[in-house]
Amino acid sequence: MFERRIEEAGLNSWPALQQLLFDGWLLRFAQGYTKRANSVTPLYSSLLPVVEKIAWCEHLYQEKQLPAIFRLLSFSGESQQLDQLLAQRGYAALDRTLVWSLKLPDEPIPENPALRIMALADWLSIYAQWSDRYSTLQHVHREILGRISSPIISAVLYQQGTCVACGLGVLEHEAFGLFDIVTDPEQRRKGYGTQLVTSMLHWGKQHGAQYAYLQVVGTNLAAQQMYVKLGFQERYQYWYRLQAS
Repeated sequence: MFERRIEEAGLNSWPALQQLLFDGWLLRFAQGYTKRANSVTPLYSSLLPVVEKIAWCEHLYQEKQLPAIFRLLSFSGESQQLDQLLAQRGYAALDRTLVWSLKLPDEPIPENPALRIMALADWLSIYAQWSDRYSTLQHVHREILGRISSPIISAVLYQQGTCVACGLGVLEHEAFGLFDIVTDPEQRRKGYGTQLVTSMLHWGKQHGAQYAYLQVVGTNLAAQQMYVKLGFQERYQYWYRLQAS
């Protein structure tokens, strides 16, 4: 299933600090930096009773002083059943996210000389200027990115000597994932995000990628409009269920 292949690549490209596979469920822990790296994703079929598994997951996250969060996939029948059970247990639904993909064209994608590939440490300092998400956990962000085992591009777009947008790309076999795409807040609505992504797709194509994928929060309409113009189409969705405090 194509959706599951994207899902696996996405999880590999955003590694947790710790994880374990439990009867088809992937449990991930990263000191609270992003829900994606601190949640349970049901990937494969299960054998054990679901209620028993939920309780065990809750226990493990409590031990790490983290809330139990489940990340549910629209293409998974098990996720649909689990969603209902979690709702009955008082879990709140939040952050519906769209996963989109794009088949890379056979013809060459133009190279952009304004794109620079930087060392990860230098890239992170630029990213931190424009994104205040989890500002107190930037050291965890750095460690997560340092654990990526696949080829990576930490890209920055420049205009007239000034950096205006940056993004991260991870290549796993045929799949090229786009992460942490952000534009300088003072430079938005000038097409720089589109230029950045197009340039990163050139890099992915040059290094053997057959398609690209990305994740965008359902409420981020501006980003969705940009990705539609680039030819991305929705493949599936995921959302979270957060344990009641």
